[in-house]
Amino acid sequence: MAYWPFESEPGAWSWDDQVKKSTAHWDGVRNYQADNNMKAMKVGDKGFFYHSVNEKQVVGIVEVVRTHYPDHTDESGRFGMVDIKTGKPVETPVTLADVKSNPKLADMVLVNDSHLSGQPVKAAEWREVCRMAGVKP
Repeated sequence: MAYWPFESEPGAWSWDDQVKKSTAHWDGVRNYQADNNMKAMKVGDKGFFYHSVNEKQVVGIVEVVRTHYPDHTDESGRFGMVDIKTGKPVETPVTLADVKSNPKLADMVLVNDSHLSGQPVKAAEWREVCRMAGVKP
């Protein structure tokens, strides 16, 4: 199993939107590196649902339920998407500041790359953020 962040602007697609929909397309990604990482995603992989922009915090856990396929919102036909299913909310949102202040997470993509959507999360990082969030990994 692998772990991934799913970054979204809460005004465009929030955790509440994800919860209401239950299973949703993770579409609209227009970054080749993120698209290549989505191609590596497998059914059953887990992810952090991360609110970007002003909130900058992990707010929930999701699961990949459909692997990479063509993104219906991409007129060029170059990019794909995966489907994710709502898992559970975190007990305590984990902010970017929390992550940056934790030495165990110093090498995490979230700390070092502003374009984190679709970047891998190491198993040890997954466990540590889950611990901080008050959820079982």
